[in-house]
Amino acid sequence: MTEAAVLASTRDLVCEITLNRPDKRNAMAPEMLQAFQVVIDRVKADRTIRCVVIIGSGANFCSGADFRSGILDRGSELPQEATAAIYKPFLTILDVEVPVIAAMNGHAIGGGFGLGLVCDMRIANRDARYGANFARLGLHSGMAISYLLPRIVSVPLAAELLFTGRVFTGAQAAEMGIANHAVAPDEVLPKARELAAEIAACAPAAVRMMKRSLYRGLNWDPKTAGEIEAFAQSRTLEMADAKEGIAALLEKRKPQFRGV
Repeated sequence: MTEAAVLASTRDLVCEITLNRPDKRNAMAPEMLQAFQVVIDRVKADRTIRCVVIIGSGANFCSGADFRSGILDRGSELPQEATAAIYKPFLTILDVEVPVIAAMNGHAIGGGFGLGLVCDMRIANRDARYGANFARLGLHSGMAISYLLPRIVSVPLAAELLFTGRVFTGAQAAEMGIANHAVAPDEVLPKARELAAEIAACAPAAVRMMKRSLYRGLNWDPKTAGEIEAFAQSRTLEMADAKEGIAALLEKRKPQFRGV
């Protein structure tokens, strides 16, 4: 029997969710997204959980969309609806009432980077690579990254990162304020567990209420931003540049963009 694409276990009031496609660099594929949605729904219903930690198995946190998996197949859906469906399970993290920590044990690119951003806190592998590389693929960003990033790091820095599609190290992510901590690869999960245990030891109702107050005070609305991005991303997916960018990625060559 094939092991589940997403694993979950709870210990000492903390739920650990593991993306479990290490041979595919934990890339986003339909089976992973479906399994992730099931796990998150279970977490939301469990009132005993006080904190959640999300990690990837193997050497990667999440490498973004698995373009070979058929994830872009639209069927009978409208283009923007199909694109929004790709990110919906990860965006459901925004509905989790308890704090969520991304233990970004390895590389997190594109949608995988977005997964880290929708969490409340991030522990980075100081040597791993992170970034929103959409512009380098001929795509508009997705999963509310264009909304979240400027609110985390500042508008000018977010503009630089988004417009260049630049990839950076975990150490740089901490310097920019994207990651709370950047540690050695084998220290990522222990550090996340340490932080989760500290949170779980606090009064659960007070923590839940403070999380709600924190985001309400910011007029936080990433879900609406995600819907807007889904429309923009679906339009870029129809363009020749996106086809060239994705082909170049799969063929491991430099893309030749023409602006169409």
